[in-house]
Amino acid sequence: MTNQIYPCLWFDGQAKAAAEFYCSIFKNSKITEENPLVVKWELNGYQFMGLNGGSNFKFNEAVSFTIECETQQEIDHYWNHLISNGGSESQCGWCKDQFGVSWQVVPKILSQLMADPKKSEKVVTAFMQMKKFDIEKLINA
Repeated sequence: MTNQIYPCLWFDGQAKAAAEFYCSIFKNSKITEENPLVVKWELNGYQFMGLNGGSNFKFNEAVSFTIECETQQEIDHYWNHLISNGGSESQCGWCKDQFGVSWQVVPKILSQLMADPKKSEKVVTAFMQMKKFDIEKLINA
């Protein structure tokens, strides 16, 4: 069953290119439907829709997609692919892809580290100095 509620991303004629890009990064992903106006795809079972709506609207950080990662290898995979081809790095695990969509690539262990009152302040200090998260540095903070 696909999700009944899913995001629609507004692209300036690049919906299919975006869908192909995202499907190349995430396992178990595929384009499920396409026509000149709309492209639908699934990333790990979650449905997305891209609309070729023109240049009226641009993406910004008010909406981002979070990728929770088990390992540093996963973080590196998603981060490196998302910033490739004109994407950009930001702070604290945030980046933008080539289409301007914002992503948060975060270690799953982060919430556990933040829940420890003795460690949380040091963890925040550590990740405020990072662009891409480094799990080992967070654990050792």
